Amino acid sequence: MPAKEISLEHAKSDKLFYLVANVVIYRKEDGRCLILKRSSSEKVHPDKYCVPGGKLEWKDLPVAQPTRRNGDVLDYENALELLLEREAREEAGVELELRDGLKYINSVAYIRPDGIPVLLVKFAALYKSGEIKLERGSFTDYAWVNTTEVKQYSCIQGIPQEIAKTIELFGKKE
Repeated sequence: MPAKEISLEHAKSDKLFYLVANVVIYRKEDGRCLILKRSSSEKVHPDKYCVPGGKLEWKDLPVAQPTRRNGDVLDYENALELLLEREAREEAGVELELRDGLKYINSVAYIRPDGIPVLLVKFAALYKSGEIKLERGSFTDYAWVNTTEVKQYSCIQGIPQEIAKTIELFGKKE
């Protein structure tokens, strides 16, 4: 019998992480990637430049609306793609071009200052459209950067390397 609700009641306490996905957005026309400056009120990495992303939320898995049933298992296909499309739109006001899918960059597990363990999976995607409109209260600035320009910003560790990897993946050389 498939699940009737999402619950942690039967979950093993040592198996739970926040699942976070980030996306480096690449603009083909000039070979630059989008970075966003986090607000000083953010719990993790305040005032640092980052890329759009966010946590997979319980609402992302509506039990009554799986994309398919796999026996007694409820599947939610493209969960990360939908998450990253939503976050790019909410945080920066832009749309992603996912016709050819996401390109994997890397992953990292870490423990936040408040003790919550996180699994962060990082991807690259093409910019499709939209004027930058920063999410109020979360971000205070943005820039479109290449591998040289990103070094001028106070970024979360790894962001310059992820920008370089994204530019490499999409074939734009500086």
